[in-house]
Amino acid sequence: MEKTITYFEEPGIENTDALIGLVKDRLEGSDIKYVAIASSTGESALKLNEALKGMDVTIVNCSHHVGFKEPNKAQIDDETRAKLEAEGIVTFVGSHALSGVGKSISKKFGGATPVEIIAATYRTICQGFKVCAEISIMLADAGLIPVGEEIIAIGGTGHGVDTAVVMTAANMTNVFDMKFHEVIAMPRP
Repeated sequence: MEKTITYFEEPGIENTDALIGLVKDRLEGSDIKYVAIASSTGESALKLNEALKGMDVTIVNCSHHVGFKEPNKAQIDDETRAKLEAEGIVTFVGSHALSGVGKSISKKFGGATPVEIIAATYRTICQGFKVCAEISIMLADAGLIPVGEEIIAIGGTGHGVDTAVVMTAANMTNVFDMKFHEVIAMPRP
């Protein structure tokens, strides 16, 4: 098997359209039925949906937990979430699998939890790679993507998306069963 990986010179939102095009190309002729995307505001998920219209694939969006930036506030607004739902895209809003309460403990008392070390290890590849791992755990635990089946996971650095992988998700209780099969695209570290 021979595959091509696209490397972006810089991470960030400027790679979003190109990345979505690469994901569409990878899906054509494949058996992959699920695409998980990290889109805190829903904007990238809407772009992905537009590009994949007519393809037999389920898109699942993952946003930050309520209170991520400010108390009692979600980053995805009700209008955008309704647009996504009208298109058949579920948006999961919940705690980060690779930080969660552990990050709060580290902020308060210092040190790092084992889960934060796992997240930091994924970040050595790139931030988007960590995001792909994290959202796949979160969405699998919510029952929104399958375990034991290849999916495409899309993540990014800050705003927009710049990383896509073909992977098999795992639930939190079996996190080391997670497998990364292909890198479609990522920014160079």
